[in-house]
Amino acid sequence: MIFENLKPYLYVTFLQFGNAGLVIIAKAALNNGMNHYTFATYRNLIATLVIAPFALVFERKTRPKLTISIFFKIMLLGFLEPVVDQNLYYAGMKYTTATFAVAMTNIIPAMTFLMAWICRLEKVNIKKVHSIGKIVGTLVTVGGAMIMTIVVGPTIGLPWTKGSTATDQHQSTTHVSPGDNMKGSMMIIAGCLSWSCFYIVQAITLKTYPAELSLTALICAAGTLQGSIVTVIAEHGNNAAWRLHLDAGLVTMVYGGIICSGVGYYLSGIIMKAKGPVFVTAFSPLSMVIVAVLGSFVLSEKLNLGRVLGAVVIVIGLYLVIWGKMKDEGPPNSKCDPNEFPSVDQQIPVSISSTKLGKQDNDRVDIEMPSIDVTTKK
Repeated sequence: MIFENLKPYLYVTFLQFGNAGLVIIAKAALNNGMNHYTFATYRNLIATLVIAPFALVFERKTRPKLTISIFFKIMLLGFLEPVVDQNLYYAGMKYTTATFAVAMTNIIPAMTFLMAWICRLEKVNIKKVHSIGKIVGTLVTVGGAMIMTIVVGPTIGLPWTKGSTATDQHQSTTHVSPGDNMKGSMMIIAGCLSWSCFYIVQAITLKTYPAELSLTALICAAGTLQGSIVTVIAEHGNNAAWRLHLDAGLVTMVYGGIICSGVGYYLSGIIMKAKGPVFVTAFSPLSMVIVAVLGSFVLSEKLNLGRVLGAVVIVIGLYLVIWGKMKDEGPPNSKCDPNEFPSVDQQIPVSISSTKLGKQDNDRVDIEMPSIDVTTKK
């Protein structure tokens, strides 16, 4: 029982670890010349090949019928995240930095919360304390991510970071011109908006097509088809863009396809059915904390006070969101629902046998709701 309750939290934490790892290796691959158009196409092709067999086997009896409405929703899903978001996000990363790209994704919770509120996928009652807690928690989480990005502060000396030098810190930053920075920022913001829309449409689609594995495979297949068309148009005449090499680009495609697209879409669908789309995106700023911690251990990057302070604020914001979601669900209520009872004005048929009313003269029985007048005669 405890594990079942912890599943959504474990799944969403896994998603953030997966996304954080992809950002690190994708930036290195992009710097080495990886084409983001073919990256998105191959990534979704790999995800389709990996997930489709599981969907065919495990959901062969439970898969709903594919209607025209669901088909168009799947095509929209394949366009929003696999094509628009992935291409714009990684194109924007080429013009900026990995740290900036990760920081900008922290606007996704606020965007998703607003759209879920409008689409009535999220319960919000400003008269309830827990609803206010969800709103404040979302804003605090985004604010914590901004603190990690903007505030620097003094460096915190840790035993495992003493080997890092100022040269290492200098190499970790990239000089970006104001024009490229603006262009990259607009691309990343547009990609984040598309990503938020993807979560909303996915939550809506799951209500009529509750087959997570099949939906994941179809989304990735639709993304592969549409991404191929976009790549052919964008890279017309550049056949070299389609070539695969045993380098960081291939590792990024395999990792992104299996972990972030295949497993990621599947787990996000499971979480949405239990907690809603806002719960999934509320943990997005956690990836910044993961990148900061892993960077400290793996890359010996020095932590500063701004990152630590921002991480603490993010944890506080996530706690408020989780608390609000738990209050929304509420404990099991043993009281009867008054809506289950018939209305007072509803007529209830009453059958009364005259043999049971007695044998006395002029015996009279009065029954209310509804009022029935019964007189027996000898």
